Amino acid sequence: MYLTTEKKQEFFKKYGGDAKNTGSTEGQIALFTFRINHLTEHLKTNKKDFNTQKALLDLVGKRRSLLTYYKNTDIIKYRELIADLGIRK
Repeated sequence: MYLTTEKKQEFFKKYGGDAKNTGSTEGQIALFTFRINHLTEHLKTNKKDFNTQKALLDLVGKRRSLLTYYKNTDIIKYRELIADLGIRK
């Protein structure tokens, strides 16, 4: 499994402030970014995996809406987060 419980807790501890704070916007964006990167690498080798392609598009949409919310809430932290995660914007 590419995403273990320890890995999730690491994301939420680094970006959300606490390992148990799984609802934080920053933590969710970081987790979605990790999953998007993993699915992108999978699709590079498996071009006809349309179910994964659909899941990837869903994740990108969810992350996009969370990023929009975060940008409207706190623009300075938003800029720091996208620079830290390496998201093009």
